[in-house]
Amino acid sequence: MKKVLIANRGEIAVRIIRACKDYGLTSVAVYADADADALFVTLADEAFALDGVTAKDSYLDIDKLIAIAKRSVADAVHPGYGFLSERSEFAQAVIDAGLIWIGPDPQVIEALGDKLQARAIAQKVGAPLVAGSDGAISSPAEALAFAKKFGLPIAIKAAHGGGGRGMKIARQLDEVEEMFSSATREAVAAFGRGECYVEQFLDRPRHIEAQVLADRLGNVLVVGTRDCSLQRRNQKLVEEAPAPFLSDAQREKIHQASRDICAAAGYTGAGTVEFLLSADGVISFLEVNTRLQVEHPVTEETTGLDLVIEQFRIAEGLAVSVTEMPEPRGHAIEFRINMEDPGRGFLPSAGEISRFAAPSGPGVRLDSGVVSGSAIPPMFDSLSAKLIIWGATREQAIVRSRRALDEFAIDGVPSVLPFHRAVIAHDDFAKDFRVHTRWIETDFAETLEAASRPAPESGTGLLRGHVEIDGKRVEIGIPDSFLRLLGPLSAAQNNSDKNDETDIGAVLAPVPGLLVHWNVSDGAPVEKGDVLAMMDVMKMETAVSAPIAGTIRILAEAGSSQTAGAVIARIASGTISTTEQAKPETRT
Repeated sequence: MKKVLIANRGEIAVRIIRACKDYGLTSVAVYADADADALFVTLADEAFALDGVTAKDSYLDIDKLIAIAKRSVADAVHPGYGFLSERSEFAQAVIDAGLIWIGPDPQVIEALGDKLQARAIAQKVGAPLVAGSDGAISSPAEALAFAKKFGLPIAIKAAHGGGGRGMKIARQLDEVEEMFSSATREAVAAFGRGECYVEQFLDRPRHIEAQVLADRLGNVLVVGTRDCSLQRRNQKLVEEAPAPFLSDAQREKIHQASRDICAAAGYTGAGTVEFLLSADGVISFLEVNTRLQVEHPVTEETTGLDLVIEQFRIAEGLAVSVTEMPEPRGHAIEFRINMEDPGRGFLPSAGEISRFAAPSGPGVRLDSGVVSGSAIPPMFDSLSAKLIIWGATREQAIVRSRRALDEFAIDGVPSVLPFHRAVIAHDDFAKDFRVHTRWIETDFAETLEAASRPAPESGTGLLRGHVEIDGKRVEIGIPDSFLRLLGPLSAAQNNSDKNDETDIGAVLAPVPGLLVHWNVSDGAPVEKGDVLAMMDVMKMETAVSAPIAGTIRILAEAGSSQTAGAVIARIASGTISTTEQAKPETRT
């Protein structure tokens, strides 16, 4: 293995590029239009354009990725996490192209990526499990019947999902139908398949996971545990290793189940087996993530292993570099630096980072995909960096975390730093450890100030065209940031989509993203607080609510892309004419 194409972006692409340099490999980056000036593109040894704006047209386009791998003469592909990392068809396409796939075999990804098959494997080896449906369910009625039989709350999950996407928790019977529909929509949007299943949900549980390394020589090792209980919208924000406050019996049960599941599945590479742990000590298998995890650095800091290099070794047919589970050294905490506004319910935000001043000092590691001046595009995940803190003890790691978070400054785009500062000062996390997967929504009582909204981006990142160089037609891309230096935008561009703040009936897009569908028809009466539409931002659904009661006039079509603050509808306190109802405006 000499040259690795990295089929990903952002901070994980940077992480893999650095591992390539450490291991003596050449790195090849690929990039969407909006990422043309991104840090990972400049750090890679080579970089190739994917000629696309959306994820579908870039990082999810298997044919483009394979073509670039061949064009660059890469001999291996690392998928990172997210995007195609857990898609068996991508792994197979890489192998069919004669390239090395840095991950488990396609059939293993298929088996463990299907949550129903994964449950069956877990049952076979005797792993702890709560009750679940027998296969996928096809209607809300089936979910409702399960809830009545086994009780609430229930979890409705995408059978081919992961990362918290396509997962909804129903706590009341009248929520089940909408939760089933929402989980199905999210699953289709994120994974291309909408099958869902249902299982009992352990209320207020901790989220515990085990890091596994397995090679082709028969070695299957658990190399550490992590606690990932601090989550919002079922996605993690803070993780730590080793998982604290577990009994020896609980830790051993998690280790044994993780080894048995991976061995039974024929797993190779780095993988994570996830569990829920209830307040009364019940452990239940959750899923297997057949890829590198976002939170892998905390395991690296407490074991001394480089998990990306371990992936390289395993892909080359070598043995895992350790023969038994390393004794944890100290304690590590990771804070995900998402460009989201915790004062507005963790709404993702796009824009340009005007200042990115990272902390340093003893015990501080930063894995970042951005610097000052970096653009945060609206069409991709909000995770931009990770702050990892190590200490000889958990207490020292917490003290260092406070210092590092106080030093950290990000301007221009809202970030979750205010939330992290509040968490690290909270007794539930720092002292008594009473956190659970819904702690943010239920017990976290801090009121965080909403950040100033960044100005909307005016372009997609690149203006494409063709020039002739020495008689050869060549396509070029000019960053729109360069175009902005040439002069102000036209009056029409400057004034488009701006909203008069006194217009109390304006229905605004709360986030930049895709307007998935309307829940109401044009001209319908609505009440204040009604959910009018759903938007998809970075693969998560966000509701659009009515600011006042009245009659709605829809201005934007379902399926259109919207900037944050764009007026997508207006509500009049009276009625509107038939002529107006028949001729709604359309915005893109």
